[in-house]
Amino acid sequence: MIINVQDLLKKNLKDEVVVFQTDTVWGIGCLLGSKKGVERIYEIKNRESKKPLAVLCANIEQAKELVKDFNVGSEYAERYWPGALTLIFKKREIVGDYLTSGFDTVGVRIPNDPTALRILEQFGPMAVTSLNLSSEPAILKYEDALKFSDEVEYLVEGTDLESLSSTVYDCINGKVLRQGDISL
Repeated sequence: MIINVQDLLKKNLKDEVVVFQTDTVWGIGCLLGSKKGVERIYEIKNRESKKPLAVLCANIEQAKELVKDFNVGSEYAERYWPGALTLIFKKREIVGDYLTSGFDTVGVRIPNDPTALRILEQFGPMAVTSLNLSSEPAILKYEDALKFSDEVEYLVEGTDLESLSSTVYDCINGKVLRQGDISL
């Protein structure tokens, strides 16, 4: 169902999969605790189970609840969030192994997009990845995102985007895993 953000905020998203724009690319996500939602995301994207999902948060307080030692990346978070930087931390138990492919780490970021932030403020942290079939480029155009509307419960109305995927930085080992717009 194609829906505006105001109407989405009134829904119960338990085990539902949602497509929405971020500050970088179109994303596909579900509530953090939804194993069923995560499994559907992997199925829709035809994504390998060994590739973990990231978690998007509305604010630093939400992010701190998910990770063991926020201090290892706090300097980058305070400088670049909200923005196109995903930081890898050791995860807390609240972040399920089904979301992180069994890794003891999790990628976290705060998007700089009003639609995404409204969703995350209402529903809390969400498991999110780029909207695309695995190995294909991330989706930037709203028209291309619409092609997924029959595969998800909700697709939030949005606009065309003009960005790269986020930079991914491993705070534990101090290295860039994927280069995006932000250079560290």
